[in-house]
Amino acid sequence: MSTGKEWQISCRDIASRRRDMTVFVSQGHVVVTVPPGEAAVLTPLEVGRLRAALRDAVVNASGAPEN
Repeated sequence: MSTGKEWQISCRDIASRRRDMTVFVSQGHVVVTVPPGEAAVLTPLEVGRLRAALRDAVVNASGAPEN
């Protein structure tokens, strides 16, 4: 899920509460934020979404055109 240069990935914390991870680009770097003070627990589908968000962010950070 992309909103410009920011992607939200649903996950759960270690207590199974719904949370979000965020991937964004800042000054040519890829930044990943997770629930504060928590571990992010991902289903296989959520891992796929994280992978896609990271790929898009890397392309965006490098300035390379997407295929």
